[in-house]
Amino acid sequence: MWGFIYTAAFVVVFIASAIVKMTYHPMSKDYTADWNDTVGKIYTDLSYGHGEAHKFDLYVPSDNSKESYGLVVYLHAGGFTSGDKADDAEMLKWLCSKGYVAAGINYTLRDESHPEASVYSQSLEIKESIPSVVEEAKKLGYQLDGMAVSGGSAGGCLALIYAYRDAAASPVPVKMVFEAVGPASFHHEDWTPYGLHKSPEAAAGLFSVMSGNEITPEQISSNDYGDAVKDISAYMWVNENSAPTLCAYGVYDKICPFASSGHLIDALKKHNVPYDYIEFPHSGHGLQNDNKLYAKYLDKISEYLDKYMPIATPVSPET
Repeated sequence: MWGFIYTAAFVVVFIASAIVKMTYHPMSKDYTADWNDTVGKIYTDLSYGHGEAHKFDLYVPSDNSKESYGLVVYLHAGGFTSGDKADDAEMLKWLCSKGYVAAGINYTLRDESHPEASVYSQSLEIKESIPSVVEEAKKLGYQLDGMAVSGGSAGGCLALIYAYRDAAASPVPVKMVFEAVGPASFHHEDWTPYGLHKSPEAAAGLFSVMSGNEITPEQISSNDYGDAVKDISAYMWVNENSAPTLCAYGVYDKICPFASSGHLIDALKKHNVPYDYIEFPHSGHGLQNDNKLYAKYLDKISEYLDKYMPIATPVSPET
């Protein structure tokens, strides 16, 4: 029975990833870089571990005259079962063109070859990758003094986990996090598009797959599974020292259930964390039906970067 539930849960996530890839677009034409050698250089498929997926791409500005740089990590979408760091090349080029070192990071996807992969294991891989990213930047002559972590959908979920759960272990301070439509909580009553509010068996199956812990239908029914999903529930790690947060969610989202975003916002309010929350009243997971609000979200990214990750001035030449 558990094998059937796990398989069914995997199918749900796989379908979600296919929809994400069709609808989620992290950039608009106004936020792209006219990329060339005078803007920056890209180093691809750098290793941070021994796994096949343990690779990252590093985008470094051509201007290497500053004493220090900010790092912006952008994690790819794909429902935890698909996607690649190369999918976000335009976003990473734009971030680099603004003067940041930018990194796209792959993680082991849950698929037929890796049935043991989970949101939890993926989050550990992201945590493992950051020291290698920082060290590689240093080798290339870019000393990093702070970072922003970001992403969309599955990448947004992983970004929030790193920003709140793992920030204390980061080799450089986490200054801010921005993300769109990333699930930050796992309460079965909120996951109505998947029918989890009606089926403890389905909820136990999906949350077991995502957390890497065995959760029983009885635990779901008694609401006694908080500890089992804490490591993947970003909102449960928010505290008064958490990084300023920019997030965006669609009211009609059926992939990352809209109701789940409320727990994140409540936690940010409770702990007085600086944040901006942009709600898309006509959109689903792709944030596709509120163009003005999407433009506002992109503008807010720039505003947050300017405020929390200011670009250092170049080093004055010796006279």
